[in-house]
Amino acid sequence: MTQSVQQILDAHPGAGRDALIPILQEVQAAEGFLSRERMRDIGRHLGVSTATVYGVASFYNQFRFQPPGLYRIQLCRGTACHVKGSSPLLESLQRELKIKPGQTTKDGIFSLEVVACIGACGLAPVIAVGSEFHAAVTADKLPRIVKEYRDKAAALLAAARAEDESGRGAGNVPDVGAPAGGPAAGPAEVTE
Repeated sequence: MTQSVQQILDAHPGAGRDALIPILQEVQAAEGFLSRERMRDIGRHLGVSTATVYGVASFYNQFRFQPPGLYRIQLCRGTACHVKGSSPLLESLQRELKIKPGQTTKDGIFSLEVVACIGACGLAPVIAVGSEFHAAVTADKLPRIVKEYRDKAAALLAAARAEDESGRGAGNVPDVGAPAGGPAAGPAEVTE
């Protein structure tokens, strides 16, 4: 068990089943997803089975069971986006990335999520990649958007490896799939 997860569990001494969802949220925030091992640890701490922990976690779409990609792509399926063509966009994204919603690409660069509403209805159809919103997206624009983020990921990895090799940044190679502090952090930007 990682130190951060141990600290989370220690912050909930004698907790019962009523603390399950807050603990799941905290562990996912710390680790980026809920692994089998962490669900087992949580179950032991609360005195419930791993199956019970998984049953609760899998009921809510806020919980992930795979490490997230470096870039989280959210496709809006709200009314405005739906009317303006988000269904074909989802199909195009699935073909382009070779994954389905809830999955992460094999290279660990992208995760794909479908969300009920991003809250940018006037820009429909919209996808968010990390904190950047892409407005009026069409299937023709998707390959360019995906390539832009693949190039960014390659540049991040190359820069981190160069620092690591020079000894200036030992251990700074990005953990593809790391939950926070990477390209997804920071203020939102809108691009067309």
